[in-house]
Amino acid sequence: MVDYKEILRLYDLGFSQRQIASSIGSSRTTVKETIVAAQTAGLHWPFDEKTTNQDLENLLFPNLYQRTKSRKEPDYTYIHKELAKPGVTLTLLWSEYCQECRISNEIPFMHTQFNEKYRRWAQITKATMRISHKPGEAMQVDWAGNTIPVYDSVTGESSPAYLFVGVLPCSCFVYVEACSDMRSENWLACHVHAFNYFQGVPRLLIPDNLKTGVSKNTRYETILNRSYQELAEHYDTAIVPARVKHPQDKSLAEGSVKNISIWIIAALRNQKFFSIEDVNQSVRVKLEELNNRPFKKREGSRHSAYLNEEKEFMKPLPLSDYEPSVWSTAKIGRDYLITDGLNKYSVPFDLIGEQVDIRLTPNIIEVFHKGSRITSHLRFRTAQRSPIIRQEHMTPEHRRYLNYNSESFQEWAFSVGPQTEAVIKVFLSSGKEPEQAYKACASLMRLEKKYGSRKLEAASGQLLSFSDSPSVRNISAILKSSLSQNARDKDVSSRIEDSRFGITRGAAYYSRKKSSNDD
Repeated sequence: MVDYKEILRLYDLGFSQRQIASSIGSSRTTVKETIVAAQTAGLHWPFDEKTTNQDLENLLFPNLYQRTKSRKEPDYTYIHKELAKPGVTLTLLWSEYCQECRISNEIPFMHTQFNEKYRRWAQITKATMRISHKPGEAMQVDWAGNTIPVYDSVTGESSPAYLFVGVLPCSCFVYVEACSDMRSENWLACHVHAFNYFQGVPRLLIPDNLKTGVSKNTRYETILNRSYQELAEHYDTAIVPARVKHPQDKSLAEGSVKNISIWIIAALRNQKFFSIEDVNQSVRVKLEELNNRPFKKREGSRHSAYLNEEKEFMKPLPLSDYEPSVWSTAKIGRDYLITDGLNKYSVPFDLIGEQVDIRLTPNIIEVFHKGSRITSHLRFRTAQRSPIIRQEHMTPEHRRYLNYNSESFQEWAFSVGPQTEAVIKVFLSSGKEPEQAYKACASLMRLEKKYGSRKLEAASGQLLSFSDSPSVRNISAILKSSLSQNARDKDVSSRIEDSRFGITRGAAYYSRKKSSNDD
């Protein structure tokens, strides 16, 4: 309502219309109309103390009073509720209100009156919702600056527990969780736990520019951490990082961090913790106290404001929780193995030398090549003695070796001959376990492919004739020696064959001699 009393008081003191308009925040037209109407009605400052601005309006502008009285009163409860929806403004609601008045042949309030009457209603009824923050619109997230010490029960050394903070700006409802570090796994897990705590998902996530959430944020582009983007897709939300050097983008989170420093961290300063679990148990107690603490300037608490005004606007949770993942890249070596930092896992051998993407979750390790999922393994949470290798990932040679056993080696040796069979038996019985001889047996099989069964059998027999401890090296040496001897024998035989006819000279020798005589 226009402050008619102040206009007429200032006019009586000699202030200009421009000065009065500037002082009370009204237009010069309103000031002028008030002064003229007062002069016409014969009203002058001072007035009786009981005289209100409404009384003056009725006297100065009786026709306006009658018109206002007949105007359609807005449904303020409906306006308040509709303003909570994304994209809805007072201007839009006023336009719809005017349309309703035209249909019902009623007179609407002007836009400025409409806005003023709603704001007055909201102030009188102490409506808790802030128009500037839509319910269910966003969750601001950050790590608290202060930490809580966690002590080793044996050494007494302390390590910091970091506090994740997620706050809904509309209701100021807060979620807090302590973590042993600020790595990506904990960052993602805390988001999942926050959504479960709120029993809903906001439309936007507003993080600070942490490496766990944002890989790059410049004036021209924003590159999100791949795992963080994956989480957003799972919960059907969007990530809008706070602008660099713009703390107002996450002012609620920073304000909540301050409250957490006071009501949680400082409140727990005299307690001594020996595990993250102990910290979180106490944090949850203090968190409930903070969320249920009454507001100073309005009715209710963070918890009640969330239940009454924001929860219904949150997106529903998906059927299953997101399983936090960590992405990395690796170049596949000659052993066609990748690692999760604890154990090694196989990939198809034809990826040797290729660059692959690795996705780690608490239970699964997945391998992607050029966007396609190639393979996966269940993760072992304890260190294994040997790499986890799938047979289908092996090279043909390695696959054959995997299929080796004592029976197969003995069957092969029997097909070659008794001497080779005897050598194989010596190999298999020479160690503590038969598997220790598989490499030697496989090497003997390769010699058979290179020299043939007959020569291998002969070499085995020759070695056994003077040694009870045959070896692949000795058999290989005999085969090589036999091969060299055969080559020498063949060369000698060739020379003997040529010498049966004495010393012979080829046609070239005699053709040269003939040419010389002709000269």
